[in-house]
Amino acid sequence: METILIKTAQLLLSLSILVVLHEFGHFMFARLFKTRVEKFYLFFDPWFSLFKVKKGETEYGVGWLPLGGYVKISGMIDESMDKEAMKQPPKPYEFRAKPAWQRLLIMLGGVLMNFLFAMLIYIGVLYAWGETYLPTENVKYGIEVNEVGEEIGFQDGDKILTVENKPVENFMKIIPTIVFDDAKTVQVDRNGEKVNVEISSADLAMMLKSKEVMAPRRPFDIQVGRLEKESPADEAGLQEGDVLVNVDGNKFEYYDQFADYLSSKSNEEVTLTLLRNGNEIEKEVGVTEEGKLGFYPTFTNTDVFELATVDYGFFESIPAGIQRGVQTTKDYLKQFKLIFRPETKAYESLGGFATIGNIFPSQWDWFSFWNMTAFISIILAIMNLLPIPALDGGHVMFLFFEMVSGRKPGEKFLEYAQIAGMIVLVALVLFANANDIIKMINGTF
Repeated sequence: METILIKTAQLLLSLSILVVLHEFGHFMFARLFKTRVEKFYLFFDPWFSLFKVKKGETEYGVGWLPLGGYVKISGMIDESMDKEAMKQPPKPYEFRAKPAWQRLLIMLGGVLMNFLFAMLIYIGVLYAWGETYLPTENVKYGIEVNEVGEEIGFQDGDKILTVENKPVENFMKIIPTIVFDDAKTVQVDRNGEKVNVEISSADLAMMLKSKEVMAPRRPFDIQVGRLEKESPADEAGLQEGDVLVNVDGNKFEYYDQFADYLSSKSNEEVTLTLLRNGNEIEKEVGVTEEGKLGFYPTFTNTDVFELATVDYGFFESIPAGIQRGVQTTKDYLKQFKLIFRPETKAYESLGGFATIGNIFPSQWDWFSFWNMTAFISIILAIMNLLPIPALDGGHVMFLFFEMVSGRKPGEKFLEYAQIAGMIVLVALVLFANANDIIKMINGTF
């Protein structure tokens, strides 16, 4: 319960910051071009608001429905669907009375703010924390893979050499590189021999659905960490800090071999030889149906992998942060394209609020929080640019039409387009959140 509350708090804080900044982008350009802004709201306020105050011509407030926010600009057909105001002749301070290029900048203001804020966050993160990563060449024991990785063609102990014959410096970027660049082959060192692992569209679909395909392989040097209450390990009397020596007399070289052995003993008992306070003891422990003992393992050797760290000075962090923002945008656009390839089944990976909230860590961590906020800011910018009426991109699409053709779409047409766009958006939100529910039911969330 505490984990859920922490994730929810991070999600709400992140979205609140991003929504306010997005709407401020619209507000800023509207005020710059002397366009009246009637409302500026965090969250939506159907029927009533939690807080509101009027300053000048604008009412500032907080709604009760945390699905976004909005600014209500005079003389604009938006989600408020204020038809009566649109029946009156245009007034100089209204949106519809402004030149097309000014209206375009007003509509793009939110997206621009999201992109700029993401860049600013990345600059700050790199300056404050630098960049630490695991070089692929330092994964010296190779990889360990789950069932999905095995089905694709990887094996425990494979050492990743290249993706499409191109090296990937950061180990954590191997799977994203395969997926985003639609790689067809991955080159691995398997028992001293170079092997090509073929990647199909079906493999990409499995990678998108799987939480983890591969991880760095670790030696078997584990000790008992936090125990789950009333688990087999807890009932057998294991204690935090116990060091595992062997299982049923079997000594393992790697952790994945130990995990595989437990899976083969599901619903049975195993004998653990443990080292406790310098003395060897034995414990009979039941194995769950999932092949678990009921404790979180920790590793006695914390220096197995040599990480690389890059520190940035203030002026160095600026181009590096911008570059990260640009690269993140490119990667997300590549990921977005996969949705329109039915063979990858990427549409099944679309998620709603639960999915977004789940990307935050279970403990409050400012480094992760700001990285996730920057990423979500880029997502919001891209999603808002989709040419769907009711989104900024829909308004931009009609404005481009007006600027190219010299003809302004009729207000009745814009009204119907707004309604149609809102229906599409509601359908997308329902689909994404239905995917979350299905994942929870299937236990794959």
